[in-house]
Amino acid sequence: MKAILSGNEAVAQGAWEAGCHVAAAYPGTPGTEILENLGRFPEVYCEWSPNEKVALEVASGASIAGARALSAMKHVGLNVAADPFFTMSYIGVNGGLVIVSADDPGLSSSQNEQDNRWYAIHAKVPMLEPSDSRECLDFTRAAFDISERFDTPVLLRLTTRICHGKSVVETGERVETAVREYRRNLAKNAMLPAFAKQKHYMVEKRLDDLREYGESSPLNSAEMVDGAEIGVIASGVGYQYAREALGDGASFLKIGFSWPLPRRLIREFASKVKILWVVEENDPFLETEIRAMGIPCFGKDVLPVVDELTPAIVARAVLGKKLAQALEAELPPPNRPPLLCPGCPHRGLFFPLGKKKDVIVTGDIGCYGLGSMPPLNVGETTICMGAGFSAAIGFQKAGEKAGRNQKVFGILGDSTFFHSGITGLIDAVVNKSRGVFVIMDNRITAMTGQQENPGSGRTLSGEDTVALDIPKICEACGVRRENIHVVDPYDLKASGEAVDRAWAAEELSVIVTTRPCALLKDVQKEREGLKCSVDEERCVLCGACLNLGCPAITKRGRIVIDQAACNGCGLCVQVCPKKAIGREGEAR
Repeated sequence: MKAILSGNEAVAQGAWEAGCHVAAAYPGTPGTEILENLGRFPEVYCEWSPNEKVALEVASGASIAGARALSAMKHVGLNVAADPFFTMSYIGVNGGLVIVSADDPGLSSSQNEQDNRWYAIHAKVPMLEPSDSRECLDFTRAAFDISERFDTPVLLRLTTRICHGKSVVETGERVETAVREYRRNLAKNAMLPAFAKQKHYMVEKRLDDLREYGESSPLNSAEMVDGAEIGVIASGVGYQYAREALGDGASFLKIGFSWPLPRRLIREFASKVKILWVVEENDPFLETEIRAMGIPCFGKDVLPVVDELTPAIVARAVLGKKLAQALEAELPPPNRPPLLCPGCPHRGLFFPLGKKKDVIVTGDIGCYGLGSMPPLNVGETTICMGAGFSAAIGFQKAGEKAGRNQKVFGILGDSTFFHSGITGLIDAVVNKSRGVFVIMDNRITAMTGQQENPGSGRTLSGEDTVALDIPKICEACGVRRENIHVVDPYDLKASGEAVDRAWAAEELSVIVTTRPCALLKDVQKEREGLKCSVDEERCVLCGACLNLGCPAITKRGRIVIDQAACNGCGLCVQVCPKKAIGREGEAR
């Protein structure tokens, strides 16, 4: 049956059709929707794991036990999962094991622009790169077969446009695959040094076998055009851009099985064209290998390393001219600075914290990173998930060495706390940090699209489960009970007092703010009757309410509160010195 699917949806469909039994992930744009869609198939056990390392370890255990398993993550997530990833390359598989890396060229929603194709070389595993949704489905199915045939994990590498772009696919039926028999085999599954050393020889031999397989794999394909002098070697979305820019004016070698590279195939293609281009986003992954083969080509000496490509960029580079029908917008999109949502509870902690002098705030990945933007201006660093806590420890220790008397607040959210913030908290306790750790618990993994986490009380499939108690976990990690402050961030007075106590404390303190995300469906329904409004006769245009950075509040000659955006959180009511803002209605 034909269907129009995004790449993420097609990967989920392909995994289901391949008979996948177990899948685990941590949400991260641009690959979040893979598990959300795979979770709709009851034949596949799916879970949101606390972090990517755990997700890959869950999938690895399932694979060793004989099940077909998949783990999906955004590109930086593979850094977190690198430890099991590299060792699973040595262990190999029993049931097929597929790891999906969703890379983000152009940094649409990421803290760096790393090119995860290098992980395939480094970990010595085969890599597939689909270039549209149809290939996402077909390649996912093929990945499980390759995994089992060659006893190896397979890296399926997507990029943002492949994940989110839609195209027609031919869906099929699920091929039921029995969970394979498991037999105890320490030499294969326990990477003690003596076993691992022997496995390394096997991994190198496997690469040779995979390289030979790639030479004739249908995942690589050549399109020769009579009379065309230009030849293009491309993979992933790079092929689509080059195809659109050059049309029938060039021959193409589309590399879908992109590691190990099919060198004979590349050499044969290069010998048939006069000018060879390599079109790929970000790093010169293919180009470096092709140049190392002694084949001259054009690539990153003209094409940019930074940001996404477009057909127009490829046309300008290869042909030296604009496309006849340029698809680039005449007007650039408006520059909208990122802001916390109207009614976001995080604002209730950032506001009093921003009033403190001599305070350093180390932030983290997530909505709370937006607190560093004006007018709140709360935040110095954003490194990676969990570093909001760990960096605070280092910042404080460095400050002590320098004789500075600055209080350091480390901030992260509930999902990030479970992801990798707990270890930073343990480090702070054991190594006697005097900082303040803030956990902004909004009961959901908000920025990636409201996925469940260990504190939300529901599984990926929506079943009720245990909701972990963050204050009790902090206490169990060694934080003294009297130094744990739980506050409602919609209560500015209580939030301010918690900040004051923690700021003055001589020991490690924790503040847990507890308010569900303002965008949760239940929250919106509960608060739809609540609105704030301005009494213009009392308002003196002092602008105190604007300092909250609420997008619902603007100044257009007078202070205006957008009634459609306002959810009546009441923070503006509390900061108005003239009591010119009131709240109407009742929560349901």
